[in-house]
Amino acid sequence: MKKLVLAFLMLISTTVFADDINLWKKSTLNKILERGELIVGLEPGYMPFEMKDKKGRIIGYDVDLAKKMAKEMGVKLKLVPTAWDGIIAGLVTEKFDIIISGMTVTQQRNLKVNFADPYIVVGQTVLMDKALKNKIKTAKELDKAEYTIVTKLGTSAEIAVRKFYKKAKILTFDTEADAASEVLSGKASAFVYDQPYNVLFMADKGKGKLIHLDTPLTYEPLGWAIRKGDPDFLNWLNNFLRQIKEDKVENFYDDLYDKWLKDTSWLERVQ
Repeated sequence: MKKLVLAFLMLISTTVFADDINLWKKSTLNKILERGELIVGLEPGYMPFEMKDKKGRIIGYDVDLAKKMAKEMGVKLKLVPTAWDGIIAGLVTEKFDIIISGMTVTQQRNLKVNFADPYIVVGQTVLMDKALKNKIKTAKELDKAEYTIVTKLGTSAEIAVRKFYKKAKILTFDTEADAASEVLSGKASAFVYDQPYNVLFMADKGKGKLIHLDTPLTYEPLGWAIRKGDPDFLNWLNNFLRQIKEDKVENFYDDLYDKWLKDTSWLERVQ
């Protein structure tokens, strides 16, 4: 009887081990290592996370993160510019290994993809026409039929706008730059978008022309998206994130934040 039980346990152990090996062989991380290249999907139009410089090169906070990730894997990096409305589909159909593109973690997106732990937290803030300075003091006061609120199509900002504003007219645009320009030209009352983008916009084109209502309307963690059913890749990403956040000797994470979200000297490279 004991021999039979022992044989049964060994069979289970062997089966579990074989399943683990097969899971690893199918994992994205294993494919990246075998290929020798990390393929990242992103939309280069979201300052300061990913954008093109004057020479057409993709630069930004997320790009530096992707470079660091590839370096730690010991592989090359390939960036795949992708339209936002098709970026999750591109990941699911294996056009790239991961989305590193300032993507907000939402329950709806999480039904289609898995997210690593958030690497930064942002919220939606409002850039308002300066002409409304004496009329409007808070974002809530813009919820009137006489006001037009603009944002980028298909983003968490649009979700927030439609939840937050029930009376104001809402317009969406393909890019955040086009949406913000509507407020600059006086065609819209306010632009709602991620706080880092709005801070930088105010330091550049919005200076003296817009009012930044900088109290966040939402809590929005940004995360790296990967395909479902990939525990090995998820484990590596979370450990990588923990390491870069906590390593104060190299100080990569804090320096990255200062480089792209505090210092605005990089704006000269994209204008």
